[in-house]
Amino acid sequence: MTRSTVDRLTVLHRTMEGCTRCPAMIGPVVHGPAIASEVLLVGQAPGPREGGFGKPFAWTAGRTLFRWIEEATGADEATVRDRIYMAAVARCFPGKAAGGGDRRPAADEIDNCRGYLCEEVAILKPTLVIPVGTMAIAEVLGHTGRLTEVIGTTARVTYLGRETDAIALPHPSGASTWHRTQPGIDLLAQALQLLADHPSMRRALG
Repeated sequence: MTRSTVDRLTVLHRTMEGCTRCPAMIGPVVHGPAIASEVLLVGQAPGPREGGFGKPFAWTAGRTLFRWIEEATGADEATVRDRIYMAAVARCFPGKAAGGGDRRPAADEIDNCRGYLCEEVAILKPTLVIPVGTMAIAEVLGHTGRLTEVIGTTARVTYLGRETDAIALPHPSGASTWHRTQPGIDLLAQALQLLADHPSMRRALG
């Protein structure tokens, strides 16, 4: 008998949890629950507190992200966590950068985690991917330019072998002013409206 989506994701999560490929990364591995969803949210990397909570977006940036989604769709944090599969470009905390802030994962660290994302995409077959933050946007959309060029749009992309829609969001960090000043305010509102109206999001959130 073929394993269910949840069973396959559970097995993958166990493999992730035993990963020691990146010696500079600080565990534990952080992932969301094994849920069957056609919507895949891809973050950047966990912060220093997510490991303790055992779930992604568990601190201040997460509160902002879930507030955005609730204001747009009416779905609260618990519902979003239960209905949308959450992954990330890197699954362990990268540590602090020399100049302050969190260290950006190195290319080989991103490559190591990309294999897990490939498996998640193959299992889930998402019809909508939501990259959050510039690093995730670069991974999903291949875009490394200005956020104003991608936030507030729906793109049709081939992500890790899967053709899907992608609606990008800026990183909800309190250290960023992009989403709190123009044109970021208006572009974020456009992006959230696109999410609320997308058929995959509507099906996922019921």
